[in-house]
Amino acid sequence: MRADLDPILLEVLRNAFESSADQMALILMRTAHSPIVRDAMDFSTAICDASGQNLAQGLTTPMHLGSFYDAMRHLIAQYEGRIGPGDVFIGNDPYLASGQHLPDIYVVRPVFRGARLCGWAATIAHHVDVGGLVPGSNSLAATEIHQEGLRLPFLKLADRGVVNSMLMDVIAANVRVPDQVLGDIHAQMAACLAGDRELSALLERYGVDTVIAYGESLQDYSERLARAAIARIPPGTWRFSDHIDGLGENPQPIEFHVAVTVRGDEITVDWTGTSPQVKGGINTPLSFCKSNVYAALRSIMPPEVPNCHGYTRPIHVIAPEGSVLNARYPAPCGARGITGYRIVDCIFGALAQAVPDLVAADGAGGSTLPSFSSTWK
Repeated sequence: MRADLDPILLEVLRNAFESSADQMALILMRTAHSPIVRDAMDFSTAICDASGQNLAQGLTTPMHLGSFYDAMRHLIAQYEGRIGPGDVFIGNDPYLASGQHLPDIYVVRPVFRGARLCGWAATIAHHVDVGGLVPGSNSLAATEIHQEGLRLPFLKLADRGVVNSMLMDVIAANVRVPDQVLGDIHAQMAACLAGDRELSALLERYGVDTVIAYGESLQDYSERLARAAIARIPPGTWRFSDHIDGLGENPQPIEFHVAVTVRGDEITVDWTGTSPQVKGGINTPLSFCKSNVYAALRSIMPPEVPNCHGYTRPIHVIAPEGSVLNARYPAPCGARGITGYRIVDCIFGALAQAVPDLVAADGAGGSTLPSFSSTWK
């Protein structure tokens, strides 16, 4: 932390960022139309700085921890010079928008002070359906992403405050329950508007330069605490392997191999040796692999570590391209959640050899997701 910054004000602004992200989460939950968002709380919210680094993330879905940065960097690079007040962006595609899987839709809004871009209010929500082979859009049988539903690169959902009704019509035409999907998108837009309002109030009260300076200091503070937590892990390389039974009539085990290496105050999670991507919907994009690594390692850090981008800086993730944990286009990703659980299980299995008192016991390997659907007239 810079010597000229006030540690008390840093704590005030840290809690203000976190309160804003949590308020966004409450608004999204209370205004959502679908039970997967409203009741299961399969969504996340964040306040980000102008470069897309999250300053705070709402307390909702662990698998989304750290998920915003790759998507935000993708969006900022794509629309550089074409971002204005009142814009709202939407995207979901793992390959075209650094997304997680097609049901997870990002809706984000830039926050301006005058003509200066000062931050972002960001949301990601799992939508009840985005089209594709099966209701719910989580098919294990999909062999390519084109079978999984509506693919959205980052697009302007609103331009200078004017909603793109044609894009809304396209989304509605491609999903099975348009009332719920569009209702949840509007809920995300409402949450982003609230995040814009809260961050704008901080910028007005403390000044743009002050909020930005303390945001940068918060990242450094979070990194410093994370490095201290990592330094307490015994140095060395800790390995673990797990598997998923496989797919199809003659399933072959899909193997996961991880080496967790601790050197000083940095940690590397290397998935070399993990099985290649498969023709089934359990592949993960690199952004989702990283999110689960971050969530697992964040869980063994002290609670006072801020949930901002800074704590991920000493964490390095290696996942070979073309593997089930860093899939190449057009690999399907719809049911990648089960693979996410294996990521966490493997990391816990490795860390149990180094810090057994800090990790949870082995669980069920993932959630059970029964789906019921029918046709009616």
